[in-house]
Amino acid sequence: MKCLIGLGNPGAAYAKTRHNVGFMAIDQIAREWGIDVSQKKCKALIGEGNVRGTKVWLIKPQTYMNLSGESLRAFLDYYKIELENITVLYDDLDTPFGKFRLRYQGGAGGHNGIKSIIQHTGTQVFNRIRIGISRPAPGYNIADYVLSPFSKEEFQSLPEVLEQIQKAVKYDLEHTFEQTMAAFNKS
Repeated sequence: MKCLIGLGNPGAAYAKTRHNVGFMAIDQIAREWGIDVSQKKCKALIGEGNVRGTKVWLIKPQTYMNLSGESLRAFLDYYKIELENITVLYDDLDTPFGKFRLRYQGGAGGHNGIKSIIQHTGTQVFNRIRIGISRPAPGYNIADYVLSPFSKEEFQSLPEVLEQIQKAVKYDLEHTFEQTMAAFNKS
């Protein structure tokens, strides 16, 4: 079993912002795998399917970014799922746009959604895919930056990035997360 939780903010106002790239990744995966992510449960939109013989859950918390851990905790408790079966997909300022990094532990790095997940799970050890959004120019407010839309050029190349992430999570269905990290963490 694999559970993919993409972080973002609900609502049309946030749909195309950098902070919602986790939702965008879940939407790409859902389209590719034919999974409908519309069931309202555990403070989230949830979809389930079967991919290559593996049960897959796709989750988009509807609690807003800073409370993402509430939704994940509710999901884990309701379905009695171990945290080792979860992979969190989210935006990362310290990864260049167009890149993504797989990690299985670490701090929040200033990301409030990850802070909430650490708070509600009691651990920093969980699989994650950090999707690069790059840092803004010096002097630009971080909150304004992450809540702003991707540039036209970024938005045009985003589908290729999301497709690569989809390939990584598909690979992870039949391999360990460490093997997936080795295969997809490139410089």
